[in-house]
Amino acid sequence: MSQEMPNQGPAVPQPPPTKPEPVTPAASASEVEKAKGTAWLSYLGILWLIPMLTMKENSFAKFHVKQGIALDIVSIGLAIVMTVLSFIIIGFIIGPIGFAILLVFRIIGLIKALQGQMWKCPLGVSKIAEMFKF
Repeated sequence: MSQEMPNQGPAVPQPPPTKPEPVTPAASASEVEKAKGTAWLSYLGILWLIPMLTMKENSFAKFHVKQGIALDIVSIGLAIVMTVLSFIIIGFIIGPIGFAILLVFRIIGLIKALQGQMWKCPLGVSKIAEMFKF
């Protein structure tokens, strides 16, 4: 005897599972207030060392320090690409545009840190920042 399967209708394709976005640790209001005064320094080049060393346990300061470090890494990478491509005219086009974009990111990050907000830099900068574990 054979059993017949009931008609279940056409198979509905399931969307592929998506990888959840890493969650930015939320900082408490007291952490934000304590770190607001120094977190903005993270966007001024090597000055990210100041909040990194003075606010080691503050998640708000760490967030901005990580983004400041990531912006420095991207800036160094852009400088290398610009140097390599300087033999071709395109290096003189990519460099200034890229550095202008990074300057805008630094200004926005600085303002957001002063306002007590955690803003993620676009264009992969925040992805680089999330790689740091400290």
